Parts: sequence; structure tokens; C-alpha cells
Amino acid sequence: MIFTIAIDGPAAAGKGTISKAIAAQLGFAHLDTGLLYRAVGAQMLQGVDPVKAAQSLAPSALRDTNLRTAEVANAASKVAAIPEVRTALVAFQKSFARREGGAVLDGRDIGTVICPEAEVKLYITASAEIRAERRFKELSEKGSTDFATVLADVQARDARDMGRADSPLRPAADAVTIDTSDMSIDAAIAAALAEVETRR
Repeated sequence: MIFTIAIDGPAAAGKGTISKAIAAQLGFAHLDTGLLYRAVGAQMLQGVDPVKAAQSLAPSALRDTNLRTAEVANAASKVAAIPEVRTALVAFQKSFARREGGAVLDGRDIGTVICPEAEVKLYITASAEIRAERRFKELSEKGSTDFATVLADVQARDARDMGRADSPLRPAADAVTIDTSDMSIDAAIAAALAEVETRR
């Protein structure tokens, strides 16, 4: 069975948590496509040319435990705006999406560019303030930071992701939008699963 679920949305909207939960519930394979860009961004921070890093990216690079830092996240957003980087990573994502047994992919251009033929397309969003609050709590546990800086980072990343020339972040025309601003994690997962079940 080939069944693709494409989940897009801005940073800290909850798409990663929702994607993992749906994949686990349905027994589908899951790919956080942002990790591909984080892996390239991490290599760029080490002085590697981002295009070369993308073209030679090995699956083992996705297991790097340092890919979740704020510095790598910002680098990922920057390399994602480079057309040659995106081209190098598209084939991997397309192949994963149509694998036998079902697949859930989350990112920023899954429903619009990577998998326009996906059986289900969801756009997970939340206000910038709510997303910054979530990220602030997460980062506060790892070290000192302040909310104003986190909010500015979220807004800057949104501007980059939505304003880039190649594959900008936007909902697919036939995507179902789920705003998680006032939702619990469980409620957001339930809403997403309900949408998936109506199309299975």
C-alpha cells in the first residue's frame, strides 16, 4: 500500500509531534525533512560548502545529536533558501514519500512541491507568539535565553521560509489547516488523525 501524508507548517507549530504520533498510530514510516536541512546547516557551520554537503548527505548524518540546537535551526533555514541545496534533497524525499507501507513527511514544502499527489495534506500552524512561547520553554530548559529574542528568531525564520523564491512555505491549495494555538497536544493529534481517517 502506498499512502502519503504531507504535513507542512512553520517552526514550533506542532507538526513534528503530530507527524510522529500519526506515523506511530498507523504504522507508517516517518521523515522529518527538516533534519535533512539541519544536517546540511550543521555541516555549513563547520565550514563545508552547503551545496556539496547536500549532494553528499549520508543517512547517518541525520542521527547527529546536535541537530536540535537554535544555531543549527537558523543555519537550516538559511541553507533551505539555496535552490541547489533543495534540488539535491528533493529526490530523497520523493522516494521516501512513495515507499510501500505508507509514509508521513513533515516540512515546509511537502504538500506543495515534494508530494503534490499526497493522499492527505495538512497545514499545521499557530500564532508567532504561541510558537515563540513553546520554543522559549524548550530552550529555557537547556540554558539561558529570553522571550523577546526567541520571538524575533521565530518571526525572522517565518519571513525567510515564506519569502524565499524557491518552494516558499505556504499551505497547499487542497490542504486542511489546523491551528494549534489554543489546542492541547492530544487535541491537535486527534484532529489530524480524524482528517487522515476520512481519506483512508
